[in-house]
Amino acid sequence: MSEPERNHLSGKALEVYDRMLERVQARLKSLPDVTVQALEDEVEKAVEFEYELEEMTREETDLLGAYLERDLKHLMHFVEETGEGLQEWLQLDLALLEHQLADRLLSVADKTLVDTLELKQKLENTDAGHYISGEVATAGMFRCLNCSHMRCLTATSHLEPCEACGSHYYERVTSRWPRPEE
Repeated sequence: MSEPERNHLSGKALEVYDRMLERVQARLKSLPDVTVQALEDEVEKAVEFEYELEEMTREETDLLGAYLERDLKHLMHFVEETGEGLQEWLQLDLALLEHQLADRLLSVADKTLVDTLELKQKLENTDAGHYISGEVATAGMFRCLNCSHMRCLTATSHLEPCEACGSHYYERVTSRWPRPEE
């Protein structure tokens, strides 16, 4: 699909996708056992319902149905493989949205003020086990406090923002400091 076609779907398509998702979700709740076949049947019914409303073409509703089916199958597979639920499946998406929102907010903020506040926060940081991107740290393993992504420093260097979520906050995980009282 070319870029203009994809943009064409973005207006009404998002609203229709959400309605289809709500319809499928409501119908699946009433079933005693949710199978892939039941999911496919309910998506097909939702596509037909939306097509009958005549807000979109057959091709558009079919495409949205394929998107919906893909997303729901991915969720079912995730739950089956991990035993985790919807919240955990969406967690990656939530972290991405948080990162995008932070980038947008920082892009319109006064850069000098942001830098000053960041420096002040670094100077006031009293927790010796926590690190902020830009700080100098010696070799070791660091865990992002936002998403738990691990960063390995093999030599003394500046900590970069988390490559997984863009967060600036880490904790060292290679050693405990200060050591617990014995």
